[in-house]
Amino acid sequence: MPEADARFADHSLEEITLGRLLYYDPILSGSKTVSCASCHHPRFATGDGVSLGFGDGGLGLGPDRRIDPDNPPEQRIPRNAPALFNLGAEEFTRFFHDGRLEADPTRPSGLRTPLGADMERGFASALAAQAMFPVLSGDEMAGHYSENDVAQAVRQGVLTGEGGAWSILSARVEATPQYRKQFDAVIGERSIAFADIANVIAAFIAFEWRADNSPFDAFLRDGTPLPAAAMRGMDLFYGAAGCSACHAGQFQTDHDFHAIAMPQIGPGKAARFERHNRDVGRMRVTGNAEDAYRFRTPSLRNVTHTAPYGHAGAFATLDAVVRHHLDPIASLRRFDASQMVLPTPAFDTDLAVLADFDEIARIAAANELPSQSMSDADIADLLAFLETLTDPQSLSGRLGVPKTVPSGLTLD
Repeated sequence: MPEADARFADHSLEEITLGRLLYYDPILSGSKTVSCASCHHPRFATGDGVSLGFGDGGLGLGPDRRIDPDNPPEQRIPRNAPALFNLGAEEFTRFFHDGRLEADPTRPSGLRTPLGADMERGFASALAAQAMFPVLSGDEMAGHYSENDVAQAVRQGVLTGEGGAWSILSARVEATPQYRKQFDAVIGERSIAFADIANVIAAFIAFEWRADNSPFDAFLRDGTPLPAAAMRGMDLFYGAAGCSACHAGQFQTDHDFHAIAMPQIGPGKAARFERHNRDVGRMRVTGNAEDAYRFRTPSLRNVTHTAPYGHAGAFATLDAVVRHHLDPIASLRRFDASQMVLPTPAFDTDLAVLADFDEIARIAAANELPSQSMSDADIADLLAFLETLTDPQSLSGRLGVPKTVPSGLTLD
């Protein structure tokens, strides 16, 4: 590990380098065509640069990703791919836009997850567990029903334990000589469990995309001055504009959930047997009506590089999403769908909720963010401050993209 990066040495070099290879290797997807990096790539600031992407059944990266004509996806991924910056920090204990996975010391696994009592043990952190749930999603990494052994296990509900989807993937890694050799240095000679794979990927994510060396950090550490516009924007952010009420703390997030009338696009969050395109956010996790349309407050580190914005990626620019915060209900009702960044072709579900006036009314009624006035000059100052939250080294990553992976599969 480079000496300059010693302050990031929370994990061993063996764990980090092994996790890097697995992160970029399509071996962890059902059809061996999708990796973690397919939707979380450094080229797009650890996202995918689109509102709602394609996982299994897609070819290419980012806005250029297209449908594989031989294996078309059933739908778009229902939510925007969030950035991965600073997720290794101890403050991050809740994951996904609705927080459906979080650290919970009262559970045997130490985690509350959608798997409930079936959740396996051995995950070193909530980040490790979160990193491995996309492999259980047919839209993201598992694949279509019966097209491969992982997809079949997922559709039959056999996720954990012997013969489950995680076990199938672990066996693939175990059977790859270079991975087996590298795991020997991390876990010894015992069989590779799926938690072991998750733990090293989490170690890589925590190392590669730690973002705490921005101009704002320098200002806090030693008073290095910010540009005048950014200073005015910072005063607004932590003062009259009220941004810090939710975007609080070291990483500009309160790690809580709020309803701010974000436009809903795409297929929504629904089980396969449900026939709607809604996404009620946190309510789907808690069952509490007061949590309807609440979504997790995102961190703002590197935010000027992580477009599109919102749980469904409805806003293409940071200027647009800042203006949405000024009057969420009015913004929702006049939302311009032309700003969506959606790989072609169009799906029937893309605009379904935008045409559902009753659902729009429900989203608006749940809004808890009061409207306020702000001049164009104030907004420009706010954007100037948000630019100072950029850490250039974290954007490119410390180790970068490998040229090859041990499976020999093709990288995106």
